[in-house]
Amino acid sequence: EDSAMLSSALRGRGGTLGRSLPRLFSSQPAGALNSLDIEHFASIIGGHNVVTDAQELEVYNTDWMRKYRGNSKVALRPGSTADVSAILMHCNERRIPVVPQGGNTGLVGGSVPVDDEVVVSLSRMNQVLSLDEHAGNLICQSGCVLESLQNYVWERGYTMPLDLGAKGSCQIGGNIATNAGGLRYLRYGSLHGTVLGLEVVLADGTVLDNLSALRKDNTGYDLKQLFIGSEGTLGIITACAMALPRAPKSIQLAYLGCDSYEAVLQTFASAKRDLGEVLSAIEFLDRESLELVAGHAEGFRDPLEHKCRHYMLVELSGSNEAHDVEKLEAFLEGVMDDGYVRDGTVASSADQSAHIWSIREGITEALSKSGRVYKYDVSIPLDQLYSLVEVMRDRLAPVGAEVSGFGHLGDGNLHLNIHTPGVFHKVDAVQDAIEPYVFEWIAERRGSISAEHGVGVMKPPFLHMSKSAGMIDMMRGIKKMLDPNGILNPHKVLPPLQAALNERAA
Repeated sequence: EDSAMLSSALRGRGGTLGRSLPRLFSSQPAGALNSLDIEHFASIIGGHNVVTDAQELEVYNTDWMRKYRGNSKVALRPGSTADVSAILMHCNERRIPVVPQGGNTGLVGGSVPVDDEVVVSLSRMNQVLSLDEHAGNLICQSGCVLESLQNYVWERGYTMPLDLGAKGSCQIGGNIATNAGGLRYLRYGSLHGTVLGLEVVLADGTVLDNLSALRKDNTGYDLKQLFIGSEGTLGIITACAMALPRAPKSIQLAYLGCDSYEAVLQTFASAKRDLGEVLSAIEFLDRESLELVAGHAEGFRDPLEHKCRHYMLVELSGSNEAHDVEKLEAFLEGVMDDGYVRDGTVASSADQSAHIWSIREGITEALSKSGRVYKYDVSIPLDQLYSLVEVMRDRLAPVGAEVSGFGHLGDGNLHLNIHTPGVFHKVDAVQDAIEPYVFEWIAERRGSISAEHGVGVMKPPFLHMSKSAGMIDMMRGIKKMLDPNGILNPHKVLPPLQAALNERAA
């Protein structure tokens, strides 16, 4: 009876669930991909969209930081929701595991194969379907690149509610699947609030059509929320409807230098008090992060005269330039008189603004050029945020690793970066000094081991440090119900069942 009700609830344009769902994952082994499968995929999407050449597969098998590597023998490039449905229907019947892939800009290995899973790339599904210029609702396919969407909606008087350093490559479907946060989370909030509707293909090919652009719909369970942040483990997002904020008419950007993290916190408190209604972003970085960018960015110039211990970017987005400038000037006068800010500058042109943002957005690339990087994206109470950087710096100095930190101050989100200068291979002594200590430190302070990057293949063994056993059991139950054969993005998000049982018994 429960299966029949589920079948009815999930009826969509791609068909229905035609059989009862087993209570546990299938015990059948994963199907071995063969030439008949390749021929079948070609019959769905055309042979030119079935990638089997080893050299061409390299980009699908490796993440952009070259930290994670799979061994997929085929990547598929569907052009429509119907294509994705047909692919998943076949893979589910054959027990062939699948990895959905967007721009492949993730940092926890969630978008690359672990073994030889079939990669389903959404890059061809990159069309804007509609934009309601009265309501500010965008409907588009999931393969749209974030920067392309930003340019499209900006020309029509709107802005996207998220902005990331990887915006030139990342795709909106991947952003939603990982619940990406980004630079303006402080102003526009989570994708759980700005995504209005989704179209999702489930493991057996069923199309869940929830592509509604309504701002209010209080008719039962809000199923789209299951897929936001699910990292492709419950279904493949093929299209989305999003609420767009109006594009600001005035954007002001200040770059500030502080001599201590306590001064950073005091400046942040002043910004929330004095700039609240127009505040759109507050970012911070330490001196170590700035020097990394300075050492690797061509034509780098320091915006400030004085060397400071910490730096802040404070952005205002409003509708009245004179009003915003007046507020910013009063704020800056106050924090400098109070001694919180030692030095600062305000961007007076688009070029100056772009240069200041390039410092913040260039840190990750600079790190990748410096050596092997061990990245951690965490949430911690603000008053202890930078303490983690200092603790890890002391802990890792004996093994030759350097530690820096930057992040989204307004969200309590720290990007902890550890790298080994000039050494590009993994160093076991460094890894052992980091994990599990870093996760234990965070858990003791009731933080999150993943603020915005997701869990991927990197963090499932540590999921219990942010989620209770009951919550993990419920997540596992949802996975079993929607993907009973376990074909969708295996080895990601959820810890292996035996490992979870061992942890509980310990």
